[in-house]
Amino acid sequence: MTFNRIKEYLGTGIGTAGQLLLPRLILPMLVQAVDKTLLDRSLAKWVMGPAQLSKHNGTFNVNLETPRTGKINEVAEGAEIPLTQQTYSTITFTFTKYGAAVRITREMMEDSQFELLQSNIQMIGKRFAENETKLVLEALEGASTTVTGGAAITVANITTAMQNVEDEDFTPTDIIVGTEVLNDLRNIDTFSEANKWGGEAANRTGKIGLIYGLNVHLFSPNAAPATTFKRNAYVLDRSQAYGIAIKRDISVENTTLPTFDMEGAVVTQRLDVQLLRSTAVGRITTS
Repeated sequence: MTFNRIKEYLGTGIGTAGQLLLPRLILPMLVQAVDKTLLDRSLAKWVMGPAQLSKHNGTFNVNLETPRTGKINEVAEGAEIPLTQQTYSTITFTFTKYGAAVRITREMMEDSQFELLQSNIQMIGKRFAENETKLVLEALEGASTTVTGGAAITVANITTAMQNVEDEDFTPTDIIVGTEVLNDLRNIDTFSEANKWGGEAANRTGKIGLIYGLNVHLFSPNAAPATTFKRNAYVLDRSQAYGIAIKRDISVENTTLPTFDMEGAVVTQRLDVQLLRSTAVGRITTS
């Protein structure tokens, strides 16, 4: 079928002298890089978009009620009732601009075997997604407590981190792990004994689904701020841990440079990720 199509092109004069018809029709293939494992936005307390932030300029403030404020007092008969009130703190999101540009010569687009500009824009879009995961991990590093493990994570490390979060009245919902920590989890016998966890799914898929009710989320070390992050884990209450504020979502603007005979695109985004309550996150490190 491909041969017939080539024959038709050559026979009807559609082909232009100098164009490489055979490579274009037989090999219009690009094997793209594998997608990295990234953190889902559902882990955030909320994600504010451009429509919600349109009236904010370079910053966005979030007010937080201070935990455990207010006090109930024992009052003697006829005595004045003491005053009590809420107190607050403020988290400031400062929008940072991130961007990347690509320029492609006209000759490259004429002679390429696939859509170079579109392919490059797709690649840049993936890098933006990875950057968001990087920002989340950097924010989680601000956890108020750290459990220092040994060469491999242990059950005690996880339960201690859970307790640290619970001691602050939060409910641990998720654990985010790097690849080395995930490998440690796969080698903990407790998680593969059916009477304790139900390890059939783990043996079948190679993934740990739940640990003491915590959803397990893996992130790619190649999307992390540093490769050492693959040895870290974060226990968190997703309803209180962090927020994502996006002033400008990923935007693509086509550009032309006639004097250079080039076309291209500029891709930008403005966002910030902030830890809302450091006590809602328990950090675990391994060596």
